[in-house]
Amino acid sequence: GSVCSAVLIEAGHNVTIIDDFSTGNRDAVPSAAHLVEGELSQVIEETLSTHNINAVVHCAARSLVGESVSHPELYWHANVVTSLHLLDAMRAHDVRNLVFSSTAATYGEPDAVPILESAATAPTNPYGASKLAIDHMISSYASAHGLAATSLRYFNVAGAYGTIGENRAVETHLIPLILQVALGHREKIMIFGDDYATADGTAVRDYIHVRDLAEAHILALESNKVGSHRIYNLGSGDGYSVQQVISQVRETTGHPIPAELAPRREGDPATLIASSSKISHELGWTPQRTDLPTIVHDAWEFTRNLGPAAHSHPNYRP
Repeated sequence: GSVCSAVLIEAGHNVTIIDDFSTGNRDAVPSAAHLVEGELSQVIEETLSTHNINAVVHCAARSLVGESVSHPELYWHANVVTSLHLLDAMRAHDVRNLVFSSTAATYGEPDAVPILESAATAPTNPYGASKLAIDHMISSYASAHGLAATSLRYFNVAGAYGTIGENRAVETHLIPLILQVALGHREKIMIFGDDYATADGTAVRDYIHVRDLAEAHILALESNKVGSHRIYNLGSGDGYSVQQVISQVRETTGHPIPAELAPRREGDPATLIASSSKISHELGWTPQRTDLPTIVHDAWEFTRNLGPAAHSHPNYRP
């Protein structure tokens, strides 16, 4: 969301950000953006009525898979109910342009990769199910109320854009976790399984650079059509294995990155890659930062410059 905001501002747009900072960071808010602090459902009506909003990029969500399994109520309320409030407020104030930051977790464990938009949606956790429910809501509002909308589904966002990068209280993404080892905040990185049907036995995942992701959001925003809800998958083309990512971080940081093998995690597929052929054909989106050295370099430059604490989020714990 912060990178989308920064890129929109650079393109000359006026940007208003809504954030309650339950998981976000204040220092990731671009200085040129107008900030409305508060929970989305409580402030969206006033924001739309007083800030001359003509389009919405919806990135707000709870997104921890494990938490969604143990506390599904948080995800139905924070993701689904809040999104319904947003859609109703947009309708009431005649704001018809929406881009929704969805997830490839809506597909669950796919039968084939790379994953096409035509693949069956069978999420395996409440997080993915909540995002799929929002997609269904958006489709119905587009059909019944003339909403112009696009949902973007993708897997692992990585890299950084200038002073904006990954800095969470609870980190689950592989690259920042490995970088925490390089910074001395973790002793080692865990590899969950080395007996997958992949080149080196470790799981392969799709990594998309955050700047490429932001550009896809903006392309969608600028091309939405009234009464239409498009769904696009976003991928970098080729995936990288856990072992490849660890090796690249070792090369980039010069740190040995101790790694320990652990059993597979239940439900982890061998390979998850999203096909971006549809958005490439229809909107001309082609990711420009797909190589692993660039992704890791940008993430490392951001992470090592966070300061002595290395992670500035007030609730950070290694």
